[in-house]
Amino acid sequence: MVGRVPLGRGVRVAFWGGVRAGLAVAPASRAAGVSHGTGQRWFAEAGGVIGNAPRELGGRYLSLAEREEISRGIARDETFRRIARRLGREPSTISREVANNGGRERYRAHVADAAARERARRPKTAKLAQPAHAPLREHVQARLQRRWSPEQISARLADEFPGQLEMRVSTETIYQSLYVQGRGALRRELTRCLRTGRALRAPRRQTQARTARPPRIPDLVAISERPAEAEDRAVPGHWEGDLILGKANGSAIGTLVERSTRYCLLLHLPHSHDAAAVRDAMITAIQTLPEALKRSLTWDRGNEMAAHAQITLATDLAIYFCDPHSPWQRGTNENTNGLLRQYFPKGTDLSVHSAEHLDAVAEQLNTRPRKTLNWLTPQEKLNMLLST
Repeated sequence: MVGRVPLGRGVRVAFWGGVRAGLAVAPASRAAGVSHGTGQRWFAEAGGVIGNAPRELGGRYLSLAEREEISRGIARDETFRRIARRLGREPSTISREVANNGGRERYRAHVADAAARERARRPKTAKLAQPAHAPLREHVQARLQRRWSPEQISARLADEFPGQLEMRVSTETIYQSLYVQGRGALRRELTRCLRTGRALRAPRRQTQARTARPPRIPDLVAISERPAEAEDRAVPGHWEGDLILGKANGSAIGTLVERSTRYCLLLHLPHSHDAAAVRDAMITAIQTLPEALKRSLTWDRGNEMAAHAQITLATDLAIYFCDPHSPWQRGTNENTNGLLRQYFPKGTDLSVHSAEHLDAVAEQLNTRPRKTLNWLTPQEKLNMLLST
């Protein structure tokens, strides 16, 4: 039986060119002339990391035709400078090319071209897979297990290991060490520790707009009435809040996020998330705060806040409501809820989580560095503001 003819590099380049142009795996496979299964396998091997996939060599690289011209020039005993002038290249480019491929006596165009393409192959051995960088790999894995993102890990290395240049790694290197097969740098199951939990990189999906019954909240105060000081985040004590819902909206956890520091509090709602339950949990949480942190709260127009006047009466916290269908007016809370889904996935029963577990999750989130805080943690930022 005759075996399959291996697919050339050009076919892979065509496939990944389609993916880079925005095609899904199936149409990119058809455009490259391979089966959908082959395209899926290539995509999985690359871990969905498009930048790691083969591409056509750019113009700064010597072509096979140029290498053949170099070979002919050597046969005519021409100088590298003369060959370079004819090709429109720098003499150092020609000199380096010949020196890297056996010198004038052994230079062969096809051998040099094959060697160049082999050197351009991806993936290369990852930094985190090298034995010399074992301490760095262990540090990255420990932070991933604490649910730090690759960007957070990379950004904090300079502060945690000052003067130790060997303890540096880029965000992209961490992602590729997780996703790309064959690198052996980080355990693949650590992808579950990322916020998305994906085993492959994937494009963002469009979220579908959801319709809901008009809320019935008496005497609400619109966000347009909120003090201007809440807008620039210079003064602490302005909060944003919402519920994250469980399976079939049957369970919920309340979330409160301070706008200046991104400090997070979680409300335990084990039995119900109606207006009375949210009111009681909210009053309990807010009464634990120092007076300097009780300035305002912004919520959406969900019916769970129908008892907002009672919350304000008990805590002296002013409550404002977003405009309809305007989640960006609580952008800090929306972002935090996305982070919390790493711990409380959609479609699960949220009532099973104890108050102690919610406190532990909030503590972990509050001790993770944030890019928007110049890589301070919310706890560090809160302590700084309170101390001044």
